Amino acid sequence: MSAGRPGSGVTVRVPAKVNAQLSVGAPRPDGFHDLANVFLAVGLYDEVTVTPAETLRVTCSGPDAGLVPLDGTNLAARAAVALAARHGISPDVHIHIAKDIPVAGGMAGGSADAAAALLACDTLWATGSTRDELLAICAELGSDVPFSLVGGAALGTGRGERLTPLPIRGTFHWVFAVADGGLSTPAVYGEFDRLTAGTDVPAPAAGEDVLRALRTGDAGALAVALTNDLQAAALSLRPELADTLAVGMSAGALAAVVSGSGPTTAFLVADRWSAEKAADELLMSGTCRSARVALAPAPGASVV
Repeated sequence: MSAGRPGSGVTVRVPAKVNAQLSVGAPRPDGFHDLANVFLAVGLYDEVTVTPAETLRVTCSGPDAGLVPLDGTNLAARAAVALAARHGISPDVHIHIAKDIPVAGGMAGGSADAAAALLACDTLWATGSTRDELLAICAELGSDVPFSLVGGAALGTGRGERLTPLPIRGTFHWVFAVADGGLSTPAVYGEFDRLTAGTDVPAPAAGEDVLRALRTGDAGALAVALTNDLQAAALSLRPELADTLAVGMSAGALAAVVSGSGPTTAFLVADRWSAEKAADELLMSGTCRSARVALAPAPGASVV
């Protein structure tokens, strides 16, 4: 990793994610679930800036900044602490998060900030960490954090933290409808467990149809293949999301899906014109707070 100038700040730009497939297994003894998680990084970004400080502190600006914890529970702060502990230094930095990824929206915003803070601190402190060392810390911080560092397209297995890069061709156009309020990821997984109790939950596996659609850049084929095993749980907790999904489909989307654990809903569309049309209709419907257009794939966390 490159080194920052002594005393200077470092800013890292990091993307949101959408799941082209989220296949969820039965709960494990440790409380997690095995996953087959086909990640796509999308062009909605947070920027995280770290500068030397007397002590570790976190600030945040942007949409829903008031919902972001600013204490030691913040994943970006935990990333700084973890990297500092590994290298025997004190995590005395000011971390500022400029939010644009929806908060608690199923797009890995907190995980993205953790990956960005980790890369920014590594650069600022010139620790010389390898990519594998950073990925190991990411995996300790959370299931989605490693992908936020890597970006592009990847298959996440285990609880999502073990990544295999995936070939992807061309550009996919997305619209994201941001709901009022958030959804707790643990609550959604808990609802998944309730809904699937007493059933035979199959072991998760990546669908060849999803992987082929990414390889060939076929948006129509990807639309048919999109799946999210957490969608039923998210809709059970937030039934009104079904209205948003229906509006997006009537506006011409090729496919509609709850993004991750929700409540953001994701719409795959054919092109930029279709994206703008769907975003306008979603916003006018009153079923969402905002509608955002983005492209995939996007690069992972990078110093700017």
